[in-house]
Amino acid sequence: MSLQSVRDHFDQLGLDLPIVETAALTPTVELAALAHGVEPGRIAKTLAFRLGDGRVVLLVASGHARVDNAKFKTALGKGKMLPTEEVEHLTGHPVGGVCPFGLAQALPIYLDQSLQAFDQVLPAAGSINSAVRISPAMLERITGGVWVDACR
Repeated sequence: MSLQSVRDHFDQLGLDLPIVETAALTPTVELAALAHGVEPGRIAKTLAFRLGDGRVVLLVASGHARVDNAKFKTALGKGKMLPTEEVEHLTGHPVGGVCPFGLAQALPIYLDQSLQAFDQVLPAAGSINSAVRISPAMLERITGGVWVDACR
């Protein structure tokens, strides 16, 4: 159902963005890069955090980027990654298919600067075998995401 929520989200925005579904499962950066024939850095992974004030936020980063605790704290405050079951409940997407589109509830979205190294990135599209090819600028427009420097 979450793949459909992404399609519905794109339809509501009047976007004609094709969702690429693969026969292979793509729940990790490495598997997604292999299935889509791109370098791992182009995979846009979506991570969910609970901040010190209790808010849940999503951080979308390049597949090769790693969260830098000091940078994250400077950009967003203290945060802790959410457990798998909570991520699925809050986003409506299974882990491995979590993306910033078609969310079960509105969540603040932050885009790590690591994505800007690429002309096109591939975030998941709500399932563990789907993605959408998109420019970082379009990702920003669709999600209303705020650019941050939270990764190394």
